Amino acid sequence: MPAFSGEKTGLCPSLKVLHIITRFDKGGSAENTFLTAAHRDGGRYGVCLVTGQQDENTSNNEKSAIEKNIAALREKGVPLIVCPHLVRELRPIADLTAFFSLCGIIRRERPDIVHTHTSKAGMLGRWAARLCRVPVVVHTPHGHVFQGYFGPVKTRLFVILERWTAKITDVLVMLTPQEMKEHLELRIAPPEKFTVIHSGVDMEECDPERFPRSAGRKVLRIDENKTVIGTVGRLTAIKGQDVLIRAAAELAKTRADVLLVILGAGELQGELEKQVQYSGISEIVRFLGWRPDVCRVMSAFDIFCLPSLNEGMGKVVVEAMAMGLPVVASDVGGIKNLVGDGENGLLVPPGNASALAAALDSMCNNPQKRRLMGASGRQKAPSYSAAAMVAKIEKLYQSQAGKIRPFPAPRQQRKEKIL
Repeated sequence: MPAFSGEKTGLCPSLKVLHIITRFDKGGSAENTFLTAAHRDGGRYGVCLVTGQQDENTSNNEKSAIEKNIAALREKGVPLIVCPHLVRELRPIADLTAFFSLCGIIRRERPDIVHTHTSKAGMLGRWAARLCRVPVVVHTPHGHVFQGYFGPVKTRLFVILERWTAKITDVLVMLTPQEMKEHLELRIAPPEKFTVIHSGVDMEECDPERFPRSAGRKVLRIDENKTVIGTVGRLTAIKGQDVLIRAAAELAKTRADVLLVILGAGELQGELEKQVQYSGISEIVRFLGWRPDVCRVMSAFDIFCLPSLNEGMGKVVVEAMAMGLPVVASDVGGIKNLVGDGENGLLVPPGNASALAAALDSMCNNPQKRRLMGASGRQKAPSYSAAAMVAKIEKLYQSQAGKIRPFPAPRQQRKEKIL
């Protein structure tokens, strides 16, 4: 496995950055990490990416897209190291093994900065970095596990663990001001440790000029007279697709023009398909599975819906905004920083199917409102570009450069120097 890419320059010596993420898939946190690594300034930053083993249940389409990202990283000189025991679930033996594996990788690669992503990698990676005396430790949680994931006892444990781990972290990167506010309310760390850097979106991939509505409808074989409500996300409990299905069942009682399109794959797909069948709305719901052409599919939507129970930011909301779609979403996490209620969309209480149905019905009844909200969102979306995100992250790294001292040499090398 090659060492870090990037060379020293006279004006700004290359900083070595080691990114650690639990799962390198096509989810928002992994895409954020991919863009950060792939689009960094190669003259200033040598980068390496460490990730856990790929999920065996990943669809072939998603595997192909992941391989494409890996190939893009290699082309840019970014090595990827797999840490097999780094998994999302709590597994004490595997977690301990992963911790020592990360320590070994850090000692071998000798980074100036370790930047961890997501909860599990953030916990293990930050302690491994401090044990190995890495000069700068940065963490981006990409949301948090303090709401909607676990019961009160386990949630309290995670809050305590995050507080302890924040003490050994130099900078905590929040995706939105709301996410920062929630961390401060839980006293995870003092304000001076936080910064806000949005998750970036490749705007070239979400251009409605490239993907006209008529072409999207043709690809999906959707009649022009249908009002299409679409959602995108992993089919898992926290994303709230079951709430959206209940809302669709309410809409179906009074509307014959609605079609619900669900884009994504995950462990709950079977249960959600059964829910649709039992609700008697099979004719108005389509499951498309995971697809790489998200924005092309979105071009067929009239309304984008994100019914999540918890979100750090909701990067897919920015993609929908870039495509000129009005948004109906749960009022959770950082979504309110993207969606102005009544401006580029509507916000509803999380988990409330009736409120969600009412908001969607309001959108269905008013095409002019949809167009105005979509135009407002499209105007706002470029502020969340990938280029803007990478520039802010690199500025953060430079602000920490004064803390960097030579990484401790391996014990054998130190002996040789003494001798």
